[in-house]
Amino acid sequence: MPELPEVETVVRGLRDPLVGRVITAAWLDWPRSLIMPDPATFQQQIAGQAFQRIERRGKYILCHLDAFALIIHLKMTGRLYVAPAQTTYGADRWVHFRFDLDNGAQLRFSDSRKFGRVYLTPVPADVVGSLGPEPLEDAFTPGVFQERIADRRGRLKSLLLDQEFVAGIGNIYADEALFRAGLHPLRTADSLTGDEQRRLYEGIREALQTGIDREGASINWYRKPDGSQGDAQKHFFVYGRTGLPCPRCGTSIVRARIGGRSTHFCPTCQAR
Repeated sequence: MPELPEVETVVRGLRDPLVGRVITAAWLDWPRSLIMPDPATFQQQIAGQAFQRIERRGKYILCHLDAFALIIHLKMTGRLYVAPAQTTYGADRWVHFRFDLDNGAQLRFSDSRKFGRVYLTPVPADVVGSLGPEPLEDAFTPGVFQERIADRRGRLKSLLLDQEFVAGIGNIYADEALFRAGLHPLRTADSLTGDEQRRLYEGIREALQTGIDREGASINWYRKPDGSQGDAQKHFFVYGRTGLPCPRCGTSIVRARIGGRSTHFCPTCQAR
């Protein structure tokens, strides 16, 4: 599933072709992915709306229109791209939402597994209001992080995946952050010293920023809006590297199941 770096890359790639454009019509063939409102109301309300700005909140893409916010969650296999109306791409076979624009182009949402989610609402907080702080914003200081983790007791891997704790981290960057911090994924939050809390804070920000700098990880379905791949996957320390040597100590990276999620770590550098 695309995480903060992948979604941020998508947002940046959509701003230039979309901001200022007007949606003239919308088409969909998979109503289950439309969470709000109903399809008829959705098509009626979105027609004539212009893209004012596009931003990210956690793993959500927020397209702020004149009177509404078009909010999209890519889930596992979602792709967003802008294409000339008469042009056909390979990913079009899985397009379930299509937005006609006033310049003859289309915004297409391709989603083979149909797990993606689409919302149209005048109140974005109805969708993203429960998310935790953005880990790369200046307001997310070491002090804020330490306050938030102080009363937590769960396992670190599971805690990092909790979107109400910190927004945008998923399986990939949780593993990378924990490796950078030198912390075992089964350690509990209440076992951390002040120094370890600070290392985890820095590990989170470093892992996510590196992912953004490399324009996301194209491991499975993720592609940038122009169809090209990110290359963050070529620079992972532990994720997807089961059996390969740790880049720090040479110990083989191991894979375990924690909280139902595949987890990668170095048993030496991240001793429990």
